[in-house]
Amino acid sequence: MQTSLNIDTKIETDFEITISARKLFDITRALPENSELDFQINESRVNVKAGKSKFNLQTLPSKDYPLLKKNDSESVSVKLSQNKLKELLKQVDFAMAQQDIRYYLNGLLFEIQGQKLNIVGTDGHRLSFTSTKLDDSYEKKEVIIPRKTIMELIKLLDDSDEIVELEILNQQVTFKFGDIFIITKVIDGKFPDYNRVIPVGYENGFLIDRQMLLNAMQRASILSNEKYRGIRLVLSENNMQLITTNSEQEEAQEDIEILYNKEAIDIGFNVTYLIDVLNNIQFDQLSFTFKDSNSSCLVTIPNNDDYKYVVMPMRI
Repeated sequence: MQTSLNIDTKIETDFEITISARKLFDITRALPENSELDFQINESRVNVKAGKSKFNLQTLPSKDYPLLKKNDSESVSVKLSQNKLKELLKQVDFAMAQQDIRYYLNGLLFEIQGQKLNIVGTDGHRLSFTSTKLDDSYEKKEVIIPRKTIMELIKLLDDSDEIVELEILNQQVTFKFGDIFIITKVIDGKFPDYNRVIPVGYENGFLIDRQMLLNAMQRASILSNEKYRGIRLVLSENNMQLITTNSEQEEAQEDIEILYNKEAIDIGFNVTYLIDVLNNIQFDQLSFTFKDSNSSCLVTIPNNDDYKYVVMPMRI
């Protein structure tokens, strides 16, 4: 991944240098706010001055810096607002794998098809899908963008309506917004067919206030097993019990009134996976549906097909 930033500044002589990013970042962070930096190049070193503070840093030849160059292959370019892209990424990034030997899971799938941009993350235990409508229609194109790039984007994108231009090339993706330009290689691999994972036709379900359920699960999780993090959801007529236990034979139980008159269900999940979705989807109401006590759980937003979250059950 390569990130570029254009900054307006006063330059007396053109130059190129390579400096330790970490050291320069630590210096600027330690300086008073709005400090003005003065750079003086002296052969293989650079002097950085800010007020009465002076720093002398070693440099490396700029010609040795490994630059990623944008390739000349045919590309697909789409545009959307910064706040929209940031919202989409935060709805799915928590489901990405971390350092999984199945390398294709260590990133997010970006799929452009028709007038839709679909973004999907999965670690094999849960899957998060989000989608948004595009202004134009496109032939199907998909790439897997690495986790590191995704996390950097979430940090750099702001909550404005300013446009992000996303360009997908052969084995590369670029993001351009404001004065920032990011170019990244993509993960070479086959992402799982998410359509086979997202269930259809589940009938045992209920609507619930997201914040209320989040609070209850956070309380119940205090006594969950530290290693397995299991929680039981016991559904009966107009009631749901959340039950956790641990190796010390301690137990937590939460009773929540729900509108439910379907099949009785007793099913276990990793409570962290449920808390993750409740923390990251900013809608007041969510829908939870199941097939039976052995099925996955499908979490959706009422009257909205643009978001789906699937979590696999666990035996408790």
